Amino acid sequence: MKLIGPFRQIVTLANLPLRGKISDEQLEVITDGGILVNNGKIQQVGNFETLKSDHQNIEIEEIEGVQIVLPAFTDSHTHICFGGNRANDFAMRNAGKTYLEIAESGGGIWSSVQHTRNASEEDLLKTLLERIGFLTSLGITTIEVKSGYGLDVENELKMLRTIQKAQQQTAATLVPTCLSAHLKPRDFEGSNEEYLQYILNEILPKVKEENLAKRVDIFIEKSAFQPEESKAFLLETKKLGFDITVHADQFTPGSSRIAVEVGAKSADHLEATVDEDIEFIAQSETVATALPGASLGLGEKYSPARKLLDAGAILAIASDWNPGSAPMGNLVTQASILATFEKLTTAEVLAGITFRSAFALGLEDRGKLEAGLKADFVTFKTDNFQNVLYHQGSLKAENVYIEGMRIN
Repeated sequence: MKLIGPFRQIVTLANLPLRGKISDEQLEVITDGGILVNNGKIQQVGNFETLKSDHQNIEIEEIEGVQIVLPAFTDSHTHICFGGNRANDFAMRNAGKTYLEIAESGGGIWSSVQHTRNASEEDLLKTLLERIGFLTSLGITTIEVKSGYGLDVENELKMLRTIQKAQQQTAATLVPTCLSAHLKPRDFEGSNEEYLQYILNEILPKVKEENLAKRVDIFIEKSAFQPEESKAFLLETKKLGFDITVHADQFTPGSSRIAVEVGAKSADHLEATVDEDIEFIAQSETVATALPGASLGLGEKYSPARKLLDAGAILAIASDWNPGSAPMGNLVTQASILATFEKLTTAEVLAGITFRSAFALGLEDRGKLEAGLKADFVTFKTDNFQNVLYHQGSLKAENVYIEGMRIN
């Protein structure tokens, strides 16, 4: 058993609701507090001196200087296993080129597919671990990682095996997701429906056999897969025993409704979601995941986070870190900016990058600092937790803990 502290402030997020809006007055803030850890889980949170006197002969990890502590963050939507670079796409987009023009000139998702196919498993693993290291340095200890730049049996499995190998080399929790339905690859001779059937017949059985992922994603959009064929595919993946998530309403509305109808864990993007579908999402268990990094990367509007919360939805916030539309990867910066444009409270943002985003991944054992939960937390050298979002990501994490062990 170990007592860690004292912290000027512990923001526990205890007793906050899973869905809907949250006022900052609902935040529990313990001053001069400590966290008692036992076997990787939180035993107790309270006043440091009281905990110290109540528990004799335990290990004490003294915190130097003035620091605050938050639950560690969860990034529930990333594409950080990839090869190559699409800086030229970003430059062309800013110079006024359209998505189609960029794709025709050799850019776009297909460019990342070619780079990823050409990369060795060793190279993919090296760059993936570097990106995981960056995320954990920010205080993100649970990270969803998608495939989707392989788009055939050999290369999708290569990506998922790489993610599996990375899990063996990091203390962070990686949640792999099979996104073979990212788009129909150019070298596939057949229709969208035939490619989706190819995924069901050839890729997913092997994913299941090797236990490479328990989640399946699809990109429903005019440039990718259409609503009805996507719905049929998702229902079949559920029959195979996979959880599902959906890239929904990024440029055109309607697919978030499909996500809800098929019981998806989350509907991610939602920049184009219309008001009637906001109500539909809010009445469901499907998490609405805002991806402000994509809005920043593409110059598009933000997900209607304020409306979603006011309607009672479960709102998560994730980075969408990918080589094309969201290359930044800094979740705290993105969430802080989203808060500015959507008028989100500090409590709503913190909930969105902790326990609500963990819920989107089916993980309810983390995201709050309370007894019985996983002892993952992050400290910042400041006397006021509000400074974390106020500095929009420039206030760096001081220490990051996973299961009560400091990893940096």
